[in-house]
Amino acid sequence: MAYAHTNSKGATYYLHSNGRMFFFSKEVKDGALDAVPAGYNVVEMKTGMLVLKKVQAEAPAAATNTENTGS
Repeated sequence: MAYAHTNSKGATYYLHSNGRMFFFSKEVKDGALDAVPAGYNVVEMKTGMLVLKKVQAEAPAAATNTENTGS
C-alpha cells in the first residue's frame, strides 16, 4: 500500500519516487512508495503542498577544553 498523507486542507496525497526525485500525487501511480525514505520527514508548506525534507543531523556537542593553562 502506498504511503498516504492528508494535509491540513483534507486532501490526501500519495508518495512516489522517480529515481532520486520524490513527489506527492493525489492518485497512486507507478513508483508509489510504501513508506517515507530513511532520513526524510514530511513537511507541509503554507499552501498545503507536501514536501519531503531531509532530517538534520544533530550538531556534535561542543568540545570542552579541559587543559589547564596555568596561571
